[in-house]
Amino acid sequence: MLSVNEYFDGKVKSIAFQGASLPATVGVISSGEYEFGTSKKEVMTVISGTLTVQLPGVEEWIAYGAGDAFEVAANTSFKVRTDVDTAYLCTYE
Repeated sequence: MLSVNEYFDGKVKSIAFQGASLPATVGVISSGEYEFGTSKKEVMTVISGTLTVQLPGVEEWIAYGAGDAFEVAANTSFKVRTDVDTAYLCTYE
């Protein structure tokens, strides 16, 4: 079953689904800067565009382009920013 999620006044939208082995979302982040909290370990893969990410406990921002992935531990938060609409796939463990 699909479920649609919307955050930050519609600037981030995703569709949740059950992947072959893990729950997942696929979505788009509009231009801007956002902070997300996690309840499970997340692996986020950029599909198109670029996300610049500040991971928990890290001061520097790192840019991830199409095909790049990063992990975020459960029960933390991380920041992302982008100048263009950026599509992603996120799996949850």
